Formats: sequence, C-alpha cells, structure tokens
Amino acid sequence: MEFINITPRAYQQAIFETAKERNSLVVLPTGMGKTLIALMLATYRLEKFPESKILFLAPTRPLAEQHLEYFKKHLPELYADMTLFTGKVQAEKREKLWVESSIIFSTPQCIAHDIKAERFDLHDVSLLIEDECHRCLKNYDYTLVVKKYKEQAEHPRILGLTASPGSKSEIINTICKNLGIEAIEIRHRNSEDVKPYIQELKQELINVELPEEFKKIRELLKEIYDKRVEELKNRNLFFKNTITKISLLELQGSLQRKISSGNKHFNFLRGVSVCAQAIKIGHAIELLETQSIGVLHNYIQNLFEQAKQGQSKAVQQLVNNKNFQEAYIKLLELSKLGIEHPKLSKLSEVIEREFKENKKSKIIVFSQYRDTAARICKLLNDLGKSANLNIKAKVFIGQLKKGDTGLSQKEQQAVLADFRVGLANILCATSIGEEGLDIPEVNTVIFYEPIPSAIRQIQRRGRTARLMSGKLIILMTKKTLDEAYYWAAFHKERKMYGVLDNLQKDFNDKNEEKKQKKLGEF
Repeated sequence: MEFINITPRAYQQAIFETAKERNSLVVLPTGMGKTLIALMLATYRLEKFPESKILFLAPTRPLAEQHLEYFKKHLPELYADMTLFTGKVQAEKREKLWVESSIIFSTPQCIAHDIKAERFDLHDVSLLIEDECHRCLKNYDYTLVVKKYKEQAEHPRILGLTASPGSKSEIINTICKNLGIEAIEIRHRNSEDVKPYIQELKQELINVELPEEFKKIRELLKEIYDKRVEELKNRNLFFKNTITKISLLELQGSLQRKISSGNKHFNFLRGVSVCAQAIKIGHAIELLETQSIGVLHNYIQNLFEQAKQGQSKAVQQLVNNKNFQEAYIKLLELSKLGIEHPKLSKLSEVIEREFKENKKSKIIVFSQYRDTAARICKLLNDLGKSANLNIKAKVFIGQLKKGDTGLSQKEQQAVLADFRVGLANILCATSIGEEGLDIPEVNTVIFYEPIPSAIRQIQRRGRTARLMSGKLIILMTKKTLDEAYYWAAFHKERKMYGVLDNLQKDFNDKNEEKKQKKLGEF
C-alpha cells in the first residue's frame, strides 16, 4: 500500500511485520510514529478482510479526531469510509454509521456504551487499536471493549500503543493480559534502528536552593504534619514506614469506606479528620517547596474560605492551629516583600537566554498545577515586554472542572492552532500537553518541576528533538520533593525498560516454542 506524503521508517516496518502476525504491544516515545504503524496495520487488515471494519480507540475525543485526520491525510481519498464516533452524535445515528463505515475512530466510553446497549457488536472488526493503552486497567472502558472484542470478533487482531506502560511488572502484565498480547515491540531514543531518524537531545538540570525564609515556613508546617502522622500511628491506623501522599490517600479511602458501610467508631471518624489534615498540610509543603509563594497563598486562602463556610471540621481545626497561622503570617510577609520561589527567576533567565539565542524559539513549559501555569504565563509575557523579546506565551490546560479554571476542547484547539502558526511561541502546559495531542515540535521542553511518573516524563520529553535538535531543561529545588521525584522517575524508567525487555524475551521464547511445535507436527 502506497501512502500519501509519508514513508515508513525501518523500525516502523519491523514493528508492523510483528503486528501483522500477533497481537502486539508497541512502546514508542511520543513523536516516533505510532500512528503510522496503526495506519499500516489497518490497511493490511482491510485488504486481507475486505468486508471487515477497523476500530481505533483513543482516550479523548480530540485525540480520536486527530487520528482520523491523520488517516485522511495519508490515505487515498476514496480508500475507505471513515467516521468519528462521539457522545454528541445521537445513538440511532451511530448505529447507522457503524454499518456504513469501514474505519471507526472513537473514545472507549462511546463504544462501551453502545455495546452495552446492543446497538452493534464487534463481530466484523478485524483490527482493534487502543491508543494510550496503559489505561487498559481495572474497569476502564478500554478493558470492557477489548473483552467483548475477544469474545465476538471473527478475525481478531489487537494493537496496543503507548509511550510507556508504567514501571511495575504486575501492571504491565495486567495490560498485556487484558489486551491478549502475544508480542512486545519496544523502541527508545537509544535503539540502533531509531538513532538515524532522531536529533540530538541536550539535557540540562538546573538546581536551585530553597530560601531560608521558605525553610522557616516549612518547619512550622512540617511540625503539624508530623504530629498528624504520629496520631494516625498511635491510633493503630497507619503502619507503613514510608509516608507518602499516596499512602495517606489510600488510608483516607479505606477509613471512609468503613464509615460508609456503617462502622462509625470514633477512632475511624477521628482518623479521617486527622488524615485529611495531613494530606492538606503535605500539599501545602509541596507547593512551598516546588511551586511558588503565590500558588501557596491561593491554596491557603481557599482553606480559610472553606473553614469560614463550615465545609469541613478538619479544615477548621487546621486553620485554627497556632503553627498554621504563624506560617500564614510569614507567607504574607514574603508576599509583601515580593519574595518568590527562586525557580521563577531562574525560569525567566532560561527563557531570556533561549530567545536571545534563537528569536524563533518554540518552547513548552510543563508544570504540575494550573495556578502555576497561569503564574508562569504572566511572568513570561511580562518578561517579553520588559526585555523587548518576542515572547507570546499562552496557557494550555485541561477542561473546566467544578470550582476550577479550565479550557474547553474548542479553546484548547484554538491555543494549539495559534502555536502552529506562531501567534503563540510558548505553551505553559499542565498534563494536557503530555499525552497524544498533535503539538508541533518545539526547540525546548522545560520541566518547572520533576515528576515521579516514568510515563509522563517520557511523554513530556518526546515533545522535542524529533526532526531538529532539542533541549530538555529540568528545574529542581535541592533537598525537597523535587529531588525525590526526579530520582523516582529516573529509576522507574530504567526499571520499565528492564521489565519490558524480559517480557519481550518471554513472548519470543513462547512464540518460538509454538513455531517448533508446528514444524514437528509435519
């Protein structure tokens, strides 16, 4: 099959050859052409089974739409009837479109809903593609669709695509089991058959010191935090040696389930309150260490507002705590003096340097929180004016949430369109900029803070150094959560590739055994 304006690379061809024969998990960093492999396999299956359908699932509607546009762009105009399924299309119309279409692009939620309602089945689907398939866990709709597909399809073939399936072997094994995987194809920047196609990636780790004034606030908050954790242990509710946000959230969920089921013992009721306070104080410490004074101030102001409205006894107890109030006074003093987190001034220096080196720079600054993204965007636009630089920064965040700011899907697309044509040249993005979306390649990716997830680190990094050389710059506050998160992601990524290599070998050995067994039968 000849595609329009695109030629498969050697590693894409090699992966395709595997995916033709076996249900495959393909692990490729962002920007290295997973969608072309899906296109190659889709056309192969349609030519092998002309009366069949292809079902291409993606976790969000914009991403499903993006895949549809990619197929339209690279396939001959009348090659196949392609359609996009969304919840906005009436159910009766979707039922009709299913019959008429050869390639369907959809979110898993939409297909799962229609399968449950028995509007159609998956008997005629000769290829199921699941993009961002690291989500194929637990009760996620991806899992339901693939389960029904394996039960119903006459000629089943499954292709799972991801930049990273995670670092835990049990999770990767579960994804493989759910998808019915028979082969794994892994590539990364250092793979021999990938190196000819990628550009140099320079990496820079910039360390900053936490100011003494910040440390004094941290000490006050940490004393509250330690006392709350100690109380949970004394009440025999918390037994883990390592205290993390996740372990506290798990404990909170466990206690709430016990209370909901009717066990309203005082120890559980008090435990929920203490746990909530520990989580909130832990979050405040994280904002202080890794974000900015302004973002922490907004968070604490919100806690005071919750207490004033009587929304939570835990919050009321927290804001009345002597240490908490003293920490807040010190925070206000820093705000009045205009003292901010040193990362912000360091970020300004980096951006100024990048634009002086290259006036046409395109940059993504990733941050964990929406408030931080907004703060960074204003800082950089102000920098552009004061330093007379061509800086046009825009916020790129997820959809509107209850009680929070956000962008609609239409607004997100408008920001990306501006970025493509140069009306914006810096995206101040949260996690929405990590997964899947067709964001133009950038010169530089900046992490405002390290993140502990290997999946997200790989996705962020993949936004640069594809067609041109690029830079990855990470800002890290020494002796804080930043440092812990940086090394957590580093070790998780190494572990992930080790687990995948072992799994790949196991699958290869099993496939070779099957091959030898078949040969022995003749």
